[in-house]
Amino acid sequence: MRSALVLIGAVAIAGVVAYTGYYPLHVRAATGPIPLNCNRACLEGVVDQFIAAFSAHDPKRLPLSEDVMYTENDQKIDVGDGFWKTVEGPGNYKHVFADPEFGQVAFMGTMREAGTPLLVSVRLRIELGRITEIESFLYRTGGGGPSGIPTLDKPGYKPEDMWMKSIPAAQRPTRQEMIAVADGYFTGLQKNDGKGINGTGTYPFTNDCHRIENGAPTTNVPRPANEPPDTINGFAMDCMSQFKLGYYFVVQNIHHRRYPLVDNERGVVWTHAVFDQGTVNSGVLSDGRPYSFKGFNRPSSILVSEAFLIESGKIRRVEMVGPSVPYHLNSAWPGGLSGK
Repeated sequence: MRSALVLIGAVAIAGVVAYTGYYPLHVRAATGPIPLNCNRACLEGVVDQFIAAFSAHDPKRLPLSEDVMYTENDQKIDVGDGFWKTVEGPGNYKHVFADPEFGQVAFMGTMREAGTPLLVSVRLRIELGRITEIESFLYRTGGGGPSGIPTLDKPGYKPEDMWMKSIPAAQRPTRQEMIAVADGYFTGLQKNDGKGINGTGTYPFTNDCHRIENGAPTTNVPRPANEPPDTINGFAMDCMSQFKLGYYFVVQNIHHRRYPLVDNERGVVWTHAVFDQGTVNSGVLSDGRPYSFKGFNRPSSILVSEAFLIESGKIRRVEMVGPSVPYHLNSAWPGGLSGK
């Protein structure tokens, strides 16, 4: 009997690892103010509670597990330190993602620090009524890559309605199917050669796929009126065109991939990854044209918190928060997939 229980426990843990990318943390508190069956509305309320505690610089307002793990840009620090001490309050933009099945909730939005908005992505894990994990990503203007924080922070700006649609139960993909689509994005982006995922010739995008990175669109951006039509302008392309052209060959490795939050009711996967780039800045696109990226001449990495909206097995929308970090950052969070 004891052996059977041990085996059942091992299988259960293996299932959690397969879905989330890391082992569950021990929870010392058996009860707490968060309901044990915390549904979507409950999880969204936890986000509001967290933002209020964050803004008040007071983690004691939260039902934290005694062994809660907290990170800022993948660095493990004490709850109450770092951004807890400098945050001035919430901004105007908030996009919440919920996974009631696994007790995960995350949000991407603007907050304020030193009199200016910054972009924040935070994931919370809830076990037995307590918050056991707080994973935060902080992007400040000038922190690498495109930036559109002022646009996101405009009063009334909100996510597109398509993010909030409920998929009929009979049409919902499985958790693993959704993770496979999200991972396919990273595989197709890594050493992007235009040949499809693992040489299949295909990428998982809808015809109207659009991506927002740090608040700025990086697809479907109108070309300047005076730009010659044959100019290589990656941001003017759609998702599929970028990948088929091999435009992102500069991204040499995408590692520490994790998929802790999957919302199959709304078709959303919230992910974590580290992009290594800067060691290659010149190459040949899939149409034979040579191309060089200006400034990609030193090793660097981007810590990525990326949400994918998936419809019928294809990515329709991407929203990303990605600050610059030291080259080949090793994540503080256990588990995750290495680049392939």
